[in-house]
Amino acid sequence: MIQTFHITPLDQQLRPLLQEKIDNLTKPKGSLGRLEEVALQVGLIQQSLSPVLQHPQNIIFAADHGIEEEGVSVSPRDVTWQQTLNFLNGGAGINFLCRQHGFALKVVDAGVDHDLPYERGIINKKVRRGSRDFLHEAALTEEEVSQCMTYGSEVVRLCREEGSNVLSFGEMGIGNTSPSSVWMHLFTGIPLEQCLGAGSGLDSAGIRHKYEVLRKAVAHYAGDGSPLDIMRHFGGLEMVMAVGAMLQAAELKMLILVDGFIMTNCMLAASRLYPEVLEYAIFGHQGDESGHKLLLDWMHARPLLNLGLRLGEGSGAVCAYPIVDSAVRMINEMDSFSHAEITKYF
Repeated sequence: MIQTFHITPLDQQLRPLLQEKIDNLTKPKGSLGRLEEVALQVGLIQQSLSPVLQHPQNIIFAADHGIEEEGVSVSPRDVTWQQTLNFLNGGAGINFLCRQHGFALKVVDAGVDHDLPYERGIINKKVRRGSRDFLHEAALTEEEVSQCMTYGSEVVRLCREEGSNVLSFGEMGIGNTSPSSVWMHLFTGIPLEQCLGAGSGLDSAGIRHKYEVLRKAVAHYAGDGSPLDIMRHFGGLEMVMAVGAMLQAAELKMLILVDGFIMTNCMLAASRLYPEVLEYAIFGHQGDESGHKLLLDWMHARPLLNLGLRLGEGSGAVCAYPIVDSAVRMINEMDSFSHAEITKYF
């Protein structure tokens, strides 16, 4: 049985008061641009005129993919478990960003094809040792989808119990741009060739091969086309787990920082199940993976950064966090015209 979530649209009653507070800070109206928009959104999520960001955490879901066996990635499968250990050692890209911006890091084994050292702090939510090859069969079963959704929500509830009200999500899984590209194509109708790119470094011949593999996989699909069935047939364990995590975060009225191409596709899938989840999301960046800009535009999402990133791991979301922090500091720390006894100058 797939877990159900109770995600409420943002209560808009506080909007006029929030907007009034923002407009009466000592600045020309609208002069802090996106900071004002973000402050308004965070205030609505928290239903507070003085929102706070507490104990930010980045959750990385890691898993392997059966489709990797078709040569759709330049990197070998072993890189998944090797990089997962690198997260523990503190040497990955996401590690310095978490240290810099005060994020706790949780690493979750959703389905890595390796025996990982859980005693070192990896959260064991392994559903199976990698998904199946969706060129030939469904990547996951309905039961595995249900398990992933449940496990993802469990990790988020743990973060909430630890005092977090803002989360970013990342992933590690060689080959996972392939299921992401298929999700994008099937959920949006954007032509498949526009939804895929080089991943971790394919050349032009590699990209053509990847396209042919994915084209054949989509042509063989005989499911019912529902969001859950697309997630089941073409899903990655870490991706479905992230979907469950995002939905749980929204149910708990937490702020969700969305990372790059793969996590944006997970948010897309989550929104096909519960459209209200988008009201709790801030898109961190426009990544350099082919298709990400198209996807963001299709979702009417306005990312905060465009730095040419394509690392994953939650790196772009964590990079964007200081902007969110600035927005919250603005609404809490700037003085008002009346209190500062300054004449409004707009």
